[in-house]
Amino acid sequence: MKNYFRLISLFLLAAVTVSVVAQRGSKNSVASKAVRIDLSQEKPGRESVKFLSVVGNWSIVDDGGRKVLAVDGRKWLRGQPAGGLAEKARAIYGARNEEFIDNVKAWAYFPYAVAKDIPDFQNGEISIRFKIVAGQLDECAGILFNLKPNGDYLTVRFNGMEDNVVLWTFNKGTRKFVKRGSPNVPLAKNQWHTLQISVHGTNLEALLNGQHLLDFTLSEPVSGRVGVWSKTDSVSYFDEFTVTR
Repeated sequence: MKNYFRLISLFLLAAVTVSVVAQRGSKNSVASKAVRIDLSQEKPGRESVKFLSVVGNWSIVDDGGRKVLAVDGRKWLRGQPAGGLAEKARAIYGARNEEFIDNVKAWAYFPYAVAKDIPDFQNGEISIRFKIVAGQLDECAGILFNLKPNGDYLTVRFNGMEDNVVLWTFNKGTRKFVKRGSPNVPLAKNQWHTLQISVHGTNLEALLNGQHLLDFTLSEPVSGRVGVWSKTDSVSYFDEFTVTR
């Protein structure tokens, strides 16, 4: 009889342990939530319904049967905001859109598009797949984050002309170099690659194809809109924009 009760006790203890582990796993899965922007239902030849084009020429293209977001810098003119800027600014900033519109028009030097359904990113990871297609002056693709209502933002980008990853800050229309990743990493054009940033408090890390290239301590925590970024005449494709928080 004693062995019987001992066996029952061990069984109940095991059941409780399994339940606690399952609950912890459930909490962790809730705490780490990934949001991936799905472009599969988008229509090629049109602007994306998931990204708001703020500067430059952005559209959906068919890349081997897959819908992806593309920026075509060959048609871009320096200082040219995207069409319908006022409506797009209202969509993301509501009544606070006037300052954003004025500053974008004054400082529209680098093409970028904003993820519509991610209103505020503060901590976590952002990753994209990108493909450099062409570019005479530049071959750039990057992640835009910490976009403020006044148009200031940060970006981590890869430049195929320089073979490097760099963190830039944009403040009141002035672009400022912050830090270059090390080492330089040449990437093949017309092939897909992955760029990822990780932000936790003021700690920023950047990885390219899984290789850790950059660490930096920001002056303050980030809080703002996110999106994709390019430069001058770059022709670049973007896909699998994913935010994990």
